[in-house]
Amino acid sequence: MPLPEGRSVLGRIGTGWENQPCVPQFETVTDRCGRRTLEALAVSSHHKTLSAFRTLTIVFLLGQQFLLSQVSASIGDDLTGPQAKPVDTSPCIQPAPLVSAGDYQGPLKKIVVYFARKPEIKTVHAHPRRGLTLCALDASEKFHLFTQDSIEPVTFIGAAFDSGVAQAEDNDPSFGQGAAGYAKRYGAALADSVSRDFFHTYLFPVVFRQDPRYYRKLEGNAAGRFGHALLHVLVAESDSGGKMPNFSEWLGTTSSVVLSNTYHPGNSRGAGPVSRRVGVSIAWDMGFDVLREFWPEIVHKLRLPFIQRDHAPVQMNHAASETRR
Repeated sequence: MPLPEGRSVLGRIGTGWENQPCVPQFETVTDRCGRRTLEALAVSSHHKTLSAFRTLTIVFLLGQQFLLSQVSASIGDDLTGPQAKPVDTSPCIQPAPLVSAGDYQGPLKKIVVYFARKPEIKTVHAHPRRGLTLCALDASEKFHLFTQDSIEPVTFIGAAFDSGVAQAEDNDPSFGQGAAGYAKRYGAALADSVSRDFFHTYLFPVVFRQDPRYYRKLEGNAAGRFGHALLHVLVAESDSGGKMPNFSEWLGTTSSVVLSNTYHPGNSRGAGPVSRRVGVSIAWDMGFDVLREFWPEIVHKLRLPFIQRDHAPVQMNHAASETRR
């Protein structure tokens, strides 16, 4: 079917020529007009799709620009904070010092002290007096807390136990058996522990300005303290002393579980297996919070001969705390 000289179907659509009435020189005019009309509708629909895509792209880019501007402003505030922010002179308190070898006078001193320190490293006493909060940890102190908790001997002992159980159950079968297989499982178990501590104690607490420590209640009945311990996986303390969602618990646990898939070849992939591992890990954390809440009573029940000393918190203000850092 001949077309006018210098014309094409795309040329017609681009110039609006398809809207002209059919000329009698074409054969089968009705079929030709119908086909041309369908071609015009198809291209029109294609143009609308491209226009919608461009609009969504522009909205996305504007949203990204807005987020970047907010982050830049936040970073600028942090960098200029000491000059721009007024000095906070509200009172705060320092937590009691950790258990040391000098506090224990019984047998197996080092082993007992190592195990007694572990629940206390990231535990502080909630002070009942109003107007007093614990002095907040800055980023460097949170990193120090992470390294302190990670290099405790109990961390390595726990990794050795976990890798032994994994070898007995033949988890990660590609690791094999024997000393070589155990060494691989031990490295993976140690990486699990350190990565969890990194996300829980340092990275997300810095990002969300959250206190990574557990606040032991101490006062009240056992049921109230038990509920307080269980709720810690949902509610945590902020650096400013208020309550906030425990982002570090959930995001930190999920991040460490997802990361573990990269060096645990035997792990099942997918949302379901990851969700189950996250749930089990958070349940373990709930149990450990209960242990931390009642640890003083447990030590007393076990009749461990720790020296009783004054562990009263030291009161100071936030300005003095910043100077100390």
